[in-house]
Amino acid sequence: MPADDHRAQAEEKGQIRLAIVTVSDTRTAETDKSGQLIRALTEAAGHAVVDYRIVRDEPDEVRQALDDFAAGEAQIIVFNGGTGISRRDRTYDVISRALEKTLPGFGELFRMLSYEEIGAAAMLSRATAGVYRETVVVSTPGSSNAVRLAMEKLILPELQHLAWELTR
Repeated sequence: MPADDHRAQAEEKGQIRLAIVTVSDTRTAETDKSGQLIRALTEAAGHAVVDYRIVRDEPDEVRQALDDFAAGEAQIIVFNGGTGISRRDRTYDVISRALEKTLPGFGELFRMLSYEEIGAAAMLSRATAGVYRETVVVSTPGSSNAVRLAMEKLILPELQHLAWELTR
C-alpha cells in the first residue's frame, strides 16, 4: 500500500497523544523554549500533549522518563536535548540502547535538513527515533531551531502515520 494510502487511513485515528521530555541541567518550565515550542506546534496541529517533564542529563533520569511515559497514554514521546557529543550529552546513549526497533531514516533526514541550515556542524547531532514498548520515541537536539525543524519537517507530517503503524 502506498504511503499516501497509509496516511489517509492514519488520519482516521484522529488526535494523537504526545509526551514531551526536555533533557537539560539548566532549564525550568519557564525557560524551556524548546519544550514550549513542541507543545505549541503539537496543539496547533490538533493533537494533545498528555505528559511533560524536564529531566537532568543523567542516564537514570532519562530512562525513568522513557519508562514512565511509555507506560502512560502517550503514543509518541519527543525528547529534546542531550543529543550532542559533549560529556554531558547522554540522551542518545540511553534511548538507543532501549529502542526495540530503530527508525534510522529519522536521524539521517534530520541531519540532511539540518546541514542545509547549519552546514557541517549537523554531523554532531545524534538525533534518533524508534519504537519502545509500542510507543514511538523521537529524540532531537535541544535548540529551538532544531526542534522546529524536526517537528515541522519530519514529526508532525508523519505523526498520525507513525501512531497508526503501531496499531495495525
